[in-house]
This record gives sequence, structure tokens and C-alpha cells, in this order.
Amino acid sequence: MAESASSARLPGVREVAAAAGVSRQTVSRVLNDSPSIRPETRERVLAAMAELEFRPNRAARMLTTARSRTIGVLASSASALYGPASSLDAVENAARDSGYFVTVAHAFTAEKEEILAALDHLMDQSVDGIVVIAPQQRVQDAMLSVHFAVPAVELHGAGTGEEAGLVVDQVEGARLAVRHLMGRGHARILHVCGPLDWAEARARRAGFLLECEVAGAGAIVSRAGDWTAASGAEIAAEFLADRTITAVFSSNDQMALGVLHAARRAGRSVPGDLAVVGFDDIPEAAFFAPPLTTVRQDFAELGRRTVARLVAMVEGRELAFAEPVPPALIVRESA
Repeated sequence: MAESASSARLPGVREVAAAAGVSRQTVSRVLNDSPSIRPETRERVLAAMAELEFRPNRAARMLTTARSRTIGVLASSASALYGPASSLDAVENAARDSGYFVTVAHAFTAEKEEILAALDHLMDQSVDGIVVIAPQQRVQDAMLSVHFAVPAVELHGAGTGEEAGLVVDQVEGARLAVRHLMGRGHARILHVCGPLDWAEARARRAGFLLECEVAGAGAIVSRAGDWTAASGAEIAAEFLADRTITAVFSSNDQMALGVLHAARRAGRSVPGDLAVVGFDDIPEAAFFAPPLTTVRQDFAELGRRTVARLVAMVEGRELAFAEPVPPALIVRESA
């Protein structure tokens, strides 16, 4: 009786070695990225793997290397928001490009027990290292009392400390927004502030105030919002009756959407008598009415730097300190 497809033996190292005309030891060295393999031999082995649709056995690989080639990501409950979600996507993509798998655990509260449970889940997957995506201050505070049994890096938006290379420069992004508005002749600017438990919101507020002071602009800072369009609309409605305010810098694009809504309700024309700038450049920003001028964050570069630093730590290599990732102002019709 013919062997069924479900029970047929998948191609292994032996079959790859035979197809490439090399020894099984050579195939193992290619799998383990050994520098002793000649480039032409490596290419021949990789071609044989592709032809046979060979998939390395992670368990067997761990036995020979003591590594799972898996990165764990500890994410807070805020990971559904655009910034943390984009950071997670960037880490996953960069890890895959580096030959690593990714497993994710969510800590839904800032309680130490919840964080420890998420860490235990990651350690059960035999991860080589952990990326912590913790934008909220209360989560960062809780992390201080947690011991990591493997190398770990923290990805968040403060832009300070020894991990400052693992952030986008939030302060500079806010300054870019203010410079743009000042260049368009706006002298009294409202900042619709984000939640101050977030490092990004605090840094954007600081950048706004710094640039307004340097440029001599009239700076108005609102109460803290919660990143949502609803809070942006509620906050803007408190200020837009004041016609001396001719520009708004919103701490994120969703709140900027709320500002646009409040402006329509207040009879303010955007950009006619009110300019609006956001932060993040979410995919929908180009389709707001009018299309939103905003500050773009390079999450792909952030993910590459984060994974590169963690892999270097896992492999015992030094990695030079990197400056924060520079933001970019994307000018559209709203300002």
C-alpha cells in the first residue's frame, strides 16, 4: 500500500545533504550560521532546502545550539493602539528578517502578578530574549521589580536613558510640528495633550513647550486626553470659541480627528482659520477631511534597532549606542 501524504516522512538534514552534495555536518553548520562555510557552499545548501521545502526542527536545533531562536514580546494592554501595535509589527518583521521566531504574551494590567504570569508564559516557550513594549509609566514602574532570566530590552517612547536608541524622538517630532505652524504664521497654538501616564505624551508636550518658548509662540496646553477622537473633540470644544487660537497640535492623529470634528461644530474652517497637525501618520490620516498634516514615526527602523540590540545581547556581542530614530513631518492640507 502506498504511503499517505500525511504519514510520509518530511525531508530532513540527510536529504538536504544528499541533494546539495555535502555532509550532514555542513548542513548543520549552515543552519547554525557558521562563519566557516564558504558562500558558494551555503548557497548550494540553501537552494537544496528551498527545493525540498525543508523546515528546520526547532526542538532538535535547541539540542545542538542551546537556543530556540525565539524572541518573546511582553506587551501591555495598550498594544491595540496604533503606536504599540505598530511597534509589535515592526519587531515581528525584524525578528523574522533576522531568522528568529516571535511569541507574544500580554499583561492586561500593571499588577506585578499579571506581568510575572506573562513572563512565565514566555519562559515556557524557551525564548532567548524578551522585548518589552511598555509605553505606560505604571507598567514601566512595575517592570523595575521584575527579574528577567534572559536578556531583555524595553521599547517605549521616552527617549531618555541608556535605551534611548530604541525610541522615536518624540520631542523633536513635536518641535517639527510647532516650527511648521510658526512658519505658516500661527502665533498662538493649542496643544491637545495625550494621557500623561504615557512617556510619548509627556515627551510631545515637552517638545511643544520647548519650541514655543524658543520661537516666542503663545503656548496653550489642554488637560490630558485619552488618545481617542472623542476626547480630542471634547477638549478642542473647550478652546475653539477663542478665535485668537489659530492652530492646534494634537498629541496623536485620532485626537486630531476629534479636533476636526469640533472645529466644524464651532464654525471654524480647516485650514482657513484653524490649522491642525497630528502625530503618528496613521493610515487613515491621508483620508481625513481635510487630509491631516502629521508627524510620521519610522516603526520599521525602530523594530530593526530593537531586535538588533536584543540579538547582540543574546549572542554576547557589543552593539553601539544609537541615537533616537528621527521623525518626519508629513505636510498635507490641514496645516
